[in-house]
Amino acid sequence: MRKLAPTLPPGHPDPNLVRRLRLFQVGCLAVVALISATVISAALFPTFGDYFPVFTMRMQMSVPIALSALLYALSLLLSEPGHPRPMLEISPHVAILASLIAMGVLLENTFHISPDLDKLLGTTQATSNAANLPLNPAAAFAFLGAVLVFMHSAGHLLRYAVDVLVSCLCLLILVLVSENLLGALGLLGPSAPGLVSPLVLFCLVLLTIVVALRKAEFGVFSIFLGTGIGSRIARGFAPLLLVLPFLREAFRTAIIFPQLIPPHYGTAILSSLTAAFAVILLLFLVWRINGMEKEIHELTLRDDLTGLYNMRGFYLLAEQTLRLAQRAKMPFSVLFVDLDGLKQINDQQGHNIGSAYLAETGNLLFETFREGDVKGRFGGDEFVVAGQFSKVGIEVAAQRLQQAAAERNAAAGLQPPLSFSVGYVTAEHYSQITLKELVTAADEAMYKDKRQRKMARQ
Repeated sequence: MRKLAPTLPPGHPDPNLVRRLRLFQVGCLAVVALISATVISAALFPTFGDYFPVFTMRMQMSVPIALSALLYALSLLLSEPGHPRPMLEISPHVAILASLIAMGVLLENTFHISPDLDKLLGTTQATSNAANLPLNPAAAFAFLGAVLVFMHSAGHLLRYAVDVLVSCLCLLILVLVSENLLGALGLLGPSAPGLVSPLVLFCLVLLTIVVALRKAEFGVFSIFLGTGIGSRIARGFAPLLLVLPFLREAFRTAIIFPQLIPPHYGTAILSSLTAAFAVILLLFLVWRINGMEKEIHELTLRDDLTGLYNMRGFYLLAEQTLRLAQRAKMPFSVLFVDLDGLKQINDQQGHNIGSAYLAETGNLLFETFREGDVKGRFGGDEFVVAGQFSKVGIEVAAQRLQQAAAERNAAAGLQPPLSFSVGYVTAEHYSQITLKELVTAADEAMYKDKRQRKMARQ
């Protein structure tokens, strides 16, 4: 009989899709870097520019904007998940430098502080038309830098704030794209201002796509990367919902509220807000569908008494965690826990008291280990934990568990006291050992610990 591949929970990102999207991100950043480097080279070496006349036109892309785009692409490349820590630490500083350049261009475009500075930044010609735009592309580059800096910040409190910033960035770029698209099609009338350079807009779109995809792996937009029915619906309908409002606007000739909003800007805002509303509605519906699907899925993977994963759920999630650790070149450990004296507790005090000890053990595991660690109960008095621990890390975690049990005994006066026999094993990233072999080795280490403790009591 053919062995079926394990399925992931509905809300879990699809590893194959994430891998393909990361390759796509690298391609987008390579295109941005190539365009920016060509613009800069054409400006520094006029002879080189003769071979690429489209990049030498000042109306296409100024050197400071090209330099800012190049630095943003470098920052995103350095911050790709799995890179060494020094590269991750350099990435936000590169983003700050690019943001400062964009801010300088934006301030000079707005206030024209110095003609010499205009000439140095290349803003006199490059932004003669763009300066009249309600949204200057330099402002979009500056906002992009702020988003990148916050994306590198750690902490759960900033996670939702970054989701909002990325959403605002996408909306900002959507307004620019829609304004220029409708203007290029002649739907904004003869009084439409000069459009943003196609090269600048193209680089902005590619960088925003990479930022949105990068954040989608960990934020609220991860729903688009999931394996469940709701995620597939989201991926299928999102492009349609984004395109429909612009198709509608393509057939419109009148601008709403012409007295309040400039005609060339009103259509762009209306189209972008309509698309954003449609996506928000989609997110709400899909979150509800995925939530119900996940609840159904959890019913078959959870132990009713402790709330930990049962054996099926543990192997399903731990196998995926092991593969991620090997791909990231991280050590992986399994800890096996046996509740001491459960049979005597059941015989002397009843199964209700024994169940209370099991539930208390589950609570200690939840409190002691990280949220990302896979915690399970194999039935009876056996528990197991798997996660990305080094040898020292899993040893410290085992000591914390024993200490937590001792503190619980002292606080609650449990008789007999809550105690465990513990065994653990660690596999380095280059090891080819399977999860079942790790669990077996940890189980043997636990029984060795149990025998040693019995001998010490005798």
